[in-house]
Amino acid sequence: MKIIIIGAGIGGASAGIALSRLGHDVVIYDRMRENKPVGAALSLWSNGVKVLNWLGLADEVAALGGRMDDMAYLEGRTGDTMCQFSLAPVTEQTGQRPYPVARADLQALLMETVGMDRIHLGRKAVSVAQDGQTVTVTFDDGSTDTGDLLIGADGARSMVRDHVTGGGIERTYSGYTNFNGLVPQDAEIGPANQWTTYVGDGKRCAVMPVAGDRFYFFVDIPQPAGRATDADDPVAQLREAFDGWAPGVQTLLDAIDPAASLNRVEIWDIDPFDTWVTGRVAILGDAAHNTAPDIGQGACSALEDTFALAISLATNTISVEDALLRYERSRTDRAGDLVNRARKRAAETHGFVPGATEAWYESLRGTDGSDIIRGIVGNIEGSPINLGVGAL
Repeated sequence: MKIIIIGAGIGGASAGIALSRLGHDVVIYDRMRENKPVGAALSLWSNGVKVLNWLGLADEVAALGGRMDDMAYLEGRTGDTMCQFSLAPVTEQTGQRPYPVARADLQALLMETVGMDRIHLGRKAVSVAQDGQTVTVTFDDGSTDTGDLLIGADGARSMVRDHVTGGGIERTYSGYTNFNGLVPQDAEIGPANQWTTYVGDGKRCAVMPVAGDRFYFFVDIPQPAGRATDADDPVAQLREAFDGWAPGVQTLLDAIDPAASLNRVEIWDIDPFDTWVTGRVAILGDAAHNTAPDIGQGACSALEDTFALAISLATNTISVEDALLRYERSRTDRAGDLVNRARKRAAETHGFVPGATEAWYESLRGTDGSDIIRGIVGNIEGSPINLGVGAL
Protein backbone atom coordinates (compact mmCIF):
# COMPACT_ATOMS: atom_id res chain seq x y z
CA MET A 1 0.00 0.00 0.00
CA LYS A 2 0.94 3.62 -0.36
CA ILE A 3 0.85 5.17 3.10
CA ILE A 4 0.97 8.93 3.63
CA ILE A 5 2.19 10.20 7.00
CA ILE A 6 1.64 13.80 8.05
CA GLY A 7 4.37 14.76 10.52
CA ALA A 8 8.05 13.78 10.66
CA GLY A 9 8.46 13.92 14.44
CA ILE A 10 9.24 10.98 16.71
CA GLY A 11 5.88 9.29 16.06
CA GLY A 12 5.66 9.97 12.34
CA ALA A 13 9.28 9.09 11.54
CA SER A 14 9.24 5.89 13.63
CA ALA A 15 5.98 4.85 11.97
CA GLY A 16 7.61 5.52 8.61
CA ILE A 17 10.44 3.12 9.45
CA ALA A 18 8.12 0.38 10.69
CA LEU A 19 5.67 0.58 7.81
CA SER A 20 8.33 0.82 5.10
CA ARG A 21 10.02 -2.26 6.52
CA LEU A 22 6.72 -4.08 6.21
CA GLY A 23 6.96 -3.40 2.49
CA HIS A 24 4.66 -0.39 2.19
CA ASP A 25 5.38 2.63 0.02
CA VAL A 26 5.69 5.37 2.65
CA VAL A 27 5.83 9.11 2.06
CA ILE A 28 6.08 11.67 4.89
CA TYR A 29 5.16 15.35 4.80
CA ASP A 30 5.97 17.95 7.45
CA ARG A 31 5.45 21.68 7.66
CA MET A 32 8.88 22.25 9.25
CA ARG A 33 11.61 23.36 6.84
CA GLU A 34 14.50 21.75 8.74
CA ASN A 35 15.02 19.50 11.76
CA LYS A 36 14.24 21.97 14.55
CA PRO A 37 12.10 19.98 17.00
CA VAL A 38 10.32 21.61 19.92
CA GLY A 39 12.08 20.66 23.16
CA ALA A 40 15.76 20.02 23.70
CA ALA A 41 15.62 16.40 24.80
CA LEU A 42 13.33 13.64 26.00
CA SER A 43 13.23 10.65 28.29
CA LEU A 44 13.31 7.28 26.59
CA TRP A 45 12.17 4.85 29.24
CA SER A 46 12.49 1.12 28.68
CA ASN A 47 9.26 0.80 26.69
CA GLY A 48 10.32 3.46 24.20
CA VAL A 49 13.83 2.06 23.88
CA LYS A 50 12.42 -1.41 23.19
CA VAL A 51 10.40 -0.08 20.24
CA LEU A 52 13.54 1.51 18.82
CA ASN A 53 15.43 -1.75 19.37
CA TRP A 54 12.65 -3.52 17.45
CA LEU A 55 13.15 -1.05 14.62
CA GLY A 56 16.80 -2.10 14.42
CA LEU A 57 18.26 0.99 16.08
CA ALA A 58 19.51 -0.43 19.37
CA ASP A 59 23.18 0.50 18.94
CA GLU A 60 22.46 3.94 17.51
CA VAL A 61 20.06 4.88 20.29
CA ALA A 62 22.44 3.61 22.97
CA ALA A 63 25.12 5.87 21.49
CA LEU A 64 22.80 8.88 21.69
CA GLY A 65 21.67 8.18 25.23
CA GLY A 66 23.15 9.54 28.41
CA ARG A 67 24.28 7.10 31.09
CA MET A 68 21.77 7.70 33.87
CA ASP A 69 22.76 5.35 36.69
CA ASP A 70 21.28 7.14 39.69
CA MET A 71 18.49 9.48 40.68
CA ALA A 72 18.51 12.13 43.42
CA TYR A 73 16.20 14.79 44.83
CA LEU A 74 17.72 17.84 46.52
CA GLU A 75 16.22 20.60 48.65
CA GLY A 76 15.80 23.52 46.29
CA ARG A 77 17.07 26.26 48.55
CA THR A 78 19.77 24.47 50.53
CA GLY A 79 20.93 21.86 48.04
CA ASP A 80 20.77 19.21 50.78
CA THR A 81 20.17 15.69 49.50
CA MET A 82 16.67 14.45 50.22
CA CYS A 83 17.29 11.03 48.65
CA GLN A 84 19.66 9.33 46.26
CA PHE A 85 19.35 5.83 44.83
CA SER A 86 20.25 3.60 41.90
CA LEU A 87 18.03 3.29 38.82
CA ALA A 88 19.41 -0.22 38.19
CA PRO A 89 16.13 -1.82 39.38
CA VAL A 90 14.35 -0.22 36.39
CA THR A 91 16.69 -2.05 34.04
CA GLU A 92 16.51 -5.25 36.07
CA GLN A 93 12.72 -5.28 36.16
CA THR A 94 12.12 -4.24 32.54
CA GLY A 95 15.13 -5.76 30.81
CA GLN A 96 16.22 -2.50 29.21
CA ARG A 97 18.25 0.50 30.35
CA PRO A 98 16.46 3.85 29.85
CA TYR A 99 18.18 6.72 28.05
CA PRO A 100 17.69 10.47 28.04
CA VAL A 101 18.45 11.68 24.47
CA ALA A 102 18.68 15.01 22.67
CA ARG A 103 15.47 15.27 20.65
CA ALA A 104 17.15 16.68 17.54
CA ASP A 105 19.67 13.81 17.54
CA LEU A 106 16.96 11.16 17.82
CA GLN A 107 14.75 12.81 15.23
CA ALA A 108 17.66 13.10 12.81
CA LEU A 109 18.44 9.39 13.31
CA LEU A 110 14.82 8.42 12.63
CA MET A 111 14.55 10.64 9.57
CA GLU A 112 17.81 9.34 8.12
CA THR A 113 16.66 5.76 8.74
CA VAL A 114 13.37 6.38 6.95
CA GLY A 115 15.33 7.93 4.07
CA MET A 116 15.26 11.61 3.25
CA ASP A 117 13.96 10.74 -0.23
CA ARG A 118 10.69 9.72 1.47
CA ILE A 119 10.39 12.96 3.51
CA HIS A 120 9.11 16.24 2.11
CA LEU A 121 9.64 19.26 4.36
CA GLY A 122 8.01 22.67 4.10
CA ARG A 123 4.65 21.11 3.18
CA LYS A 124 1.71 22.16 5.36
CA ALA A 125 -1.31 19.86 5.08
CA VAL A 126 -4.62 21.74 5.21
CA SER A 127 -7.32 19.14 4.46
CA VAL A 128 -7.98 15.42 4.07
CA ALA A 129 -10.63 13.65 2.02
CA GLN A 130 -11.36 9.96 1.45
CA ASP A 131 -13.59 8.08 -0.97
CA GLY A 132 -13.66 4.61 0.59
CA GLN A 133 -10.63 3.25 -1.23
CA THR A 134 -8.14 6.13 -1.22
CA VAL A 135 -7.22 9.14 0.90
CA THR A 136 -6.17 12.50 -0.54
CA VAL A 137 -4.33 15.22 1.35
CA THR A 138 -4.23 18.83 0.14
CA PHE A 139 -1.40 21.20 1.02
CA ASP A 140 -1.40 24.96 1.45
CA ASP A 141 0.24 25.46 -1.94
CA GLY A 142 -2.69 23.71 -3.61
CA SER A 143 -0.82 20.48 -4.36
CA THR A 144 -2.25 17.07 -3.38
CA ASP A 145 -1.17 13.50 -2.83
CA THR A 146 -3.26 10.35 -2.74
CA GLY A 147 -2.62 7.06 -0.97
CA ASP A 148 -4.33 3.96 0.37
CA LEU A 149 -4.01 5.05 3.99
CA LEU A 150 -3.10 8.23 5.88
CA ILE A 151 -1.56 8.59 9.33
CA GLY A 152 -1.82 11.90 11.18
CA ALA A 153 1.25 12.39 13.34
CA ASP A 154 0.88 16.16 13.12
CA GLY A 155 1.06 17.08 16.78
CA ALA A 156 -1.11 18.61 19.46
CA ARG A 157 -2.86 21.00 17.07
CA SER A 158 -3.50 18.22 14.57
CA MET A 159 -5.48 18.99 11.45
CA VAL A 160 -5.86 15.26 10.79
CA ARG A 161 -7.40 14.79 14.25
CA ASP A 162 -10.15 17.23 13.29
CA HIS A 163 -10.89 15.09 10.21
CA VAL A 164 -11.01 11.94 12.32
CA THR A 165 -13.11 13.29 15.19
CA GLY A 166 -15.11 16.04 13.51
CA GLY A 167 -13.31 18.68 15.58
CA GLY A 168 -14.13 20.16 18.96
CA ILE A 169 -11.25 18.63 20.92
CA GLU A 170 -9.53 21.37 22.93
CA ARG A 171 -6.29 21.42 24.88
CA THR A 172 -6.20 22.05 28.65
CA TYR A 173 -3.54 24.18 30.34
CA SER A 174 -1.55 22.14 32.84
CA GLY A 175 -0.75 25.16 35.02
CA TYR A 176 2.96 25.63 34.48
CA THR A 177 5.63 26.71 32.04
CA ASN A 178 8.56 24.44 31.23
CA PHE A 179 11.97 25.87 30.34
CA ASN A 180 14.38 23.38 28.80
CA GLY A 181 17.64 23.16 26.91
CA LEU A 182 21.14 21.72 26.83
CA VAL A 183 24.21 22.83 28.81
CA PRO A 184 27.67 21.32 29.34
CA GLN A 185 27.85 18.83 32.19
CA ASP A 186 29.11 20.35 35.43
CA ALA A 187 29.65 18.51 38.70
CA GLU A 188 28.56 21.65 40.56
CA ILE A 189 25.05 21.04 39.17
CA GLY A 190 25.01 17.27 39.63
CA PRO A 191 26.97 14.08 38.86
CA ALA A 192 27.40 13.24 35.18
CA ASN A 193 25.62 9.89 35.56
CA GLN A 194 22.66 11.07 37.64
CA TRP A 195 19.18 12.48 37.14
CA THR A 196 19.33 15.33 39.64
CA THR A 197 16.23 17.29 40.64
CA TYR A 198 16.05 20.32 42.94
CA VAL A 199 12.53 20.87 44.34
CA GLY A 200 10.70 23.44 46.44
CA ASP A 201 7.73 25.82 46.43
CA GLY A 202 5.95 23.77 43.75
CA LYS A 203 8.87 24.31 41.37
CA ARG A 204 11.52 21.95 40.13
CA CYS A 205 14.88 22.27 38.40
CA ALA A 206 16.31 19.07 36.95
CA VAL A 207 19.15 17.79 34.80
CA MET A 208 19.63 14.50 32.96
CA PRO A 209 22.82 13.38 31.16
CA VAL A 210 22.72 13.03 27.36
CA ALA A 211 25.47 12.14 24.90
CA GLY A 212 28.21 14.66 24.18
CA ASP A 213 28.97 15.43 27.83
CA ARG A 214 25.82 17.53 28.06
CA PHE A 215 23.00 17.91 30.55
CA TYR A 216 19.43 18.19 29.40
CA PHE A 217 17.84 20.63 31.83
CA PHE A 218 14.14 21.15 32.45
CA VAL A 219 12.73 23.70 34.82
CA ASP A 220 9.06 24.09 35.80
CA ILE A 221 7.43 27.28 37.07
CA PRO A 222 3.72 27.26 38.01
CA GLN A 223 2.17 30.40 36.51
CA PRO A 224 -0.92 31.58 34.62
CA ALA A 225 -1.25 30.86 30.92
CA GLY A 226 0.25 33.58 28.74
CA ARG A 227 3.42 34.25 30.71
CA ALA A 228 5.50 31.97 28.47
CA THR A 229 5.10 34.38 25.56
CA ASP A 230 6.06 37.50 27.50
CA ALA A 231 8.71 39.60 25.80
CA ASP A 232 10.99 39.67 28.83
CA ASP A 233 14.26 37.75 29.02
CA PRO A 234 13.52 34.07 29.80
CA VAL A 235 16.72 33.71 31.83
CA ALA A 236 15.64 36.72 33.89
CA GLN A 237 12.35 34.90 34.55
CA LEU A 238 14.33 31.91 35.77
CA ARG A 239 16.59 33.99 37.99
CA GLU A 240 13.57 35.65 39.56
CA ALA A 241 11.78 32.33 40.09
CA PHE A 242 14.85 30.65 41.62
CA ASP A 243 16.29 33.55 43.56
CA GLY A 244 17.88 32.23 46.74
CA TRP A 245 18.00 28.64 45.54
CA ALA A 246 21.02 26.36 45.94
CA PRO A 247 24.40 27.02 44.32
CA GLY A 248 23.86 24.11 41.91
CA VAL A 249 20.75 25.80 40.54
CA GLN A 250 22.61 29.10 40.14
CA THR A 251 25.43 27.30 38.31
CA LEU A 252 22.88 25.86 35.91
CA LEU A 253 21.28 29.25 35.28
CA ASP A 254 24.72 30.75 34.63
CA ALA A 255 25.41 28.03 32.04
CA ILE A 256 22.28 28.65 29.96
CA ASP A 257 22.93 30.30 26.61
CA PRO A 258 19.52 31.42 25.29
CA ALA A 259 20.89 31.83 21.77
CA ALA A 260 22.19 28.26 21.70
CA SER A 261 19.62 26.19 23.59
CA LEU A 262 16.64 27.45 25.55
CA ASN A 263 12.98 26.63 24.98
CA ARG A 264 10.09 28.14 26.91
CA VAL A 265 6.90 26.12 26.56
CA GLU A 266 3.54 26.32 28.30
CA ILE A 267 2.41 22.80 29.14
CA TRP A 268 -1.00 21.79 27.82
CA ASP A 269 -2.61 18.40 27.39
CA ILE A 270 -5.82 16.92 25.98
CA ASP A 271 -8.54 14.97 27.78
CA PRO A 272 -8.31 11.29 26.74
CA PHE A 273 -10.64 10.39 23.89
CA ASP A 274 -11.37 7.14 22.06
CA THR A 275 -11.83 8.08 18.39
CA TRP A 276 -8.49 7.73 16.65
CA VAL A 277 -9.69 6.30 13.33
CA THR A 278 -12.18 7.05 10.60
CA GLY A 279 -12.13 4.87 7.50
CA ARG A 280 -8.57 4.77 6.18
CA VAL A 281 -7.26 7.63 8.32
CA ALA A 282 -5.71 7.22 11.80
CA ILE A 283 -3.81 9.44 14.23
CA LEU A 284 -0.91 8.76 16.55
CA GLY A 285 1.44 10.57 18.94
CA ASP A 286 0.45 13.98 20.30
CA ALA A 287 -2.39 14.16 17.79
CA ALA A 288 -4.00 11.26 19.67
CA HIS A 289 -2.81 11.76 23.25
CA ASN A 290 -1.14 15.09 23.95
CA THR A 291 0.43 14.40 27.37
CA ALA A 292 2.15 16.57 29.97
CA PRO A 293 5.82 15.57 30.44
CA ASP A 294 5.55 14.82 34.16
CA ILE A 295 6.07 11.07 33.85
CA GLY A 296 8.36 11.21 30.81
CA GLN A 297 6.10 9.03 28.67
CA GLY A 298 5.09 11.35 25.82
CA ALA A 299 7.60 10.17 23.23
CA CYS A 300 7.45 6.61 24.55
CA SER A 301 3.69 6.56 24.06
CA ALA A 302 4.12 7.71 20.45
CA LEU A 303 6.62 4.90 19.91
CA GLU A 304 4.12 2.45 21.39
CA ASP A 305 1.61 3.72 18.81
CA THR A 306 4.10 2.86 16.07
CA PHE A 307 4.51 -0.67 17.40
CA ALA A 308 0.75 -1.27 17.74
CA LEU A 309 -0.04 0.23 14.33
CA ALA A 310 2.61 -1.84 12.56
CA ILE A 311 1.50 -5.06 14.26
CA SER A 312 -2.13 -4.35 13.40
CA LEU A 313 -1.34 -3.77 9.73
CA ALA A 314 1.05 -6.73 9.59
CA THR A 315 -1.73 -8.99 10.87
CA ASN A 316 -4.49 -7.56 8.65
CA THR A 317 -6.95 -10.40 7.99
CA ILE A 318 -10.07 -8.49 6.88
CA SER A 319 -9.44 -4.96 5.67
CA VAL A 320 -7.37 -1.83 6.18
CA GLU A 321 -10.27 -0.30 8.08
CA ASP A 322 -10.46 -3.28 10.44
CA ALA A 323 -6.71 -3.21 11.04
CA LEU A 324 -6.87 0.47 11.97
CA LEU A 325 -9.77 -0.13 14.35
CA ARG A 326 -7.79 -2.88 16.05
CA TYR A 327 -4.93 -0.40 16.43
CA GLU A 328 -7.33 2.10 17.97
CA ARG A 329 -8.80 -0.41 20.41
CA SER A 330 -5.35 -1.56 21.47
CA ARG A 331 -4.14 1.95 22.32
CA THR A 332 -6.81 4.31 23.63
CA ASP A 333 -7.09 2.94 27.18
CA ARG A 334 -3.34 2.67 27.69
CA ALA A 335 -2.56 6.11 26.22
CA GLY A 336 -5.40 7.74 28.16
CA ASP A 337 -4.16 6.21 31.38
CA LEU A 338 -0.72 7.77 30.83
CA VAL A 339 -2.31 11.19 30.21
CA ASN A 340 -4.16 10.92 33.51
CA ARG A 341 -1.09 9.66 35.38
CA ALA A 342 0.89 12.65 34.10
CA ARG A 343 -1.90 15.02 35.23
CA LYS A 344 -1.94 13.50 38.69
CA ARG A 345 1.83 13.78 38.91
CA ALA A 346 1.75 17.43 37.77
CA ALA A 347 -0.79 18.31 40.45
CA GLU A 348 1.32 16.62 43.11
CA THR A 349 4.64 18.17 42.14
CA HIS A 350 3.52 21.72 41.29
CA GLY A 351 1.46 22.63 44.33
CA PHE A 352 -1.94 22.45 42.65
CA VAL A 353 -3.46 20.27 45.39
CA PRO A 354 -3.11 21.87 48.85
CA GLY A 355 -0.89 19.80 51.10
CA ALA A 356 -0.11 17.19 48.45
CA THR A 357 3.16 18.76 47.35
CA GLU A 358 4.49 19.13 50.91
CA ALA A 359 3.48 15.54 51.59
CA TRP A 360 5.39 14.50 48.47
CA TYR A 361 8.47 16.44 49.60
CA GLU A 362 8.26 14.71 52.98
CA SER A 363 8.02 11.30 51.29
CA LEU A 364 11.25 12.03 49.41
CA ARG A 365 13.28 12.66 52.55
CA GLY A 366 15.28 9.52 53.27
CA THR A 367 13.42 7.19 50.90
CA ASP A 368 15.35 4.26 49.46
CA GLY A 369 13.68 4.97 46.11
CA SER A 370 11.66 1.75 45.96
CA ASP A 371 8.36 3.63 45.79
CA ILE A 372 9.67 5.86 42.99
CA ILE A 373 11.03 2.87 41.09
CA ARG A 374 7.63 1.21 41.47
CA GLY A 375 5.96 4.22 39.86
CA ILE A 376 8.44 4.35 36.96
CA VAL A 377 8.07 0.64 36.27
CA GLY A 378 4.30 0.92 36.62
CA ASN A 379 4.28 3.37 33.71
CA ILE A 380 6.24 0.88 31.61
CA GLU A 381 4.80 -2.53 32.40
CA GLY A 382 1.52 -2.08 30.50
CA SER A 383 3.31 -1.34 27.24
CA PRO A 384 2.25 -3.30 24.14
CA ILE A 385 5.94 -3.81 23.33
CA ASN A 386 6.05 -6.36 26.13
CA LEU A 387 3.73 -8.61 24.09
CA GLY A 388 6.06 -8.91 21.09
CA VAL A 389 9.62 -9.99 20.43
CA GLY A 390 12.07 -9.85 17.57
CA ALA A 391 12.54 -7.34 14.78
CA LEU A 392 10.66 -6.48 11.63
